[in-house]
Amino acid sequence: MNERPMVEIRNLKKWFPLKGSFRRKSNLKAVDGVDLHIYKGETLGLVGESGCGKTTIGRTLIKLYTPTAGEFLYRGKGASDNGIDIFSLSESMMRSFRKEIQMVFQDPYASLNPRITIHDIIAEGLRVHRFGRNKEERKEMIAEVLEKVGLRSEYMYRYPHEFSGGQRQRIGIARSIILNPDLVICDEPVSALDVSVQAQVINLLEDLKRDLRLTYLFIAHDLAVVKHICDRISVMYLGKIVETAETDELFNNPLHPYTQGLLASIPIPNPHLRKIGKRQLVKGDIPSPVDPPQTCRFVKRCPKAFEKCSRESPELNEVKSGHFVSCFLY
Repeated sequence: MNERPMVEIRNLKKWFPLKGSFRRKSNLKAVDGVDLHIYKGETLGLVGESGCGKTTIGRTLIKLYTPTAGEFLYRGKGASDNGIDIFSLSESMMRSFRKEIQMVFQDPYASLNPRITIHDIIAEGLRVHRFGRNKEERKEMIAEVLEKVGLRSEYMYRYPHEFSGGQRQRIGIARSIILNPDLVICDEPVSALDVSVQAQVINLLEDLKRDLRLTYLFIAHDLAVVKHICDRISVMYLGKIVETAETDELFNNPLHPYTQGLLASIPIPNPHLRKIGKRQLVKGDIPSPVDPPQTCRFVKRCPKAFEKCSRESPELNEVKSGHFVSCFLY
């Protein structure tokens, strides 16, 4: 792609300070120097094991967490061609941009206030950002967005406990799109749902992307879901991006040993196909992100590691057009 990305994240870090013994300071480095870019109208997938920092990135981008370092350049509505660094904005200035960047949270049971109706949950953003001239107009907007996500408009006066998990997630999606955002961060939006409902929600997200011209950062650990919905995929390991490529390229030609292990872990239903070829699975548990060594983060689990991997940290380099990998093998 030749155009400038709508979202450009540079050297993003999010460290959580910890109390150490004997006054020793340490940090949990959840995100430790991440670079990402997302083009307008595309879906970028962010995958990796639990605890690698995926959700922390999403929450930091909407400033639920304050970033330790880095830049978040945004070139959507309300920003100049050169972009604006969201992280540099004060809270009062950030308010006008919050409607441009919305988030769908992972847990539909915890992300909706159980004490208020669906009408009030969705209307909150409309009131804060002064959408609609009066209550009646806002009510019409809420009815319309509920219809868009596959719910009946009369449901707006019910409470969250009256809905199933899939319906609650549709309500969360309605809340995120009613402000007509440019970028929607989807934090594992189907992982808490039944398998039978997951496909319906994924298809809904695809339809909304097409109809409303949305851009997604899609955080997930289910590679089958990511393959279906994403245009490009970034693979994350222990706070860093280890590989980024277009979806078909990543699945057909994974370069990083961690990516190869992730793809090898996808279940194959046919037992005869499982026996064909050697499946190099990732062994061991992900190391602690507390003060990780400044070497290759994957070195202790990598079947292809050599001496240099234990001494230096590889950079993320473009090894072929649009395919980036952080590994000394390349």
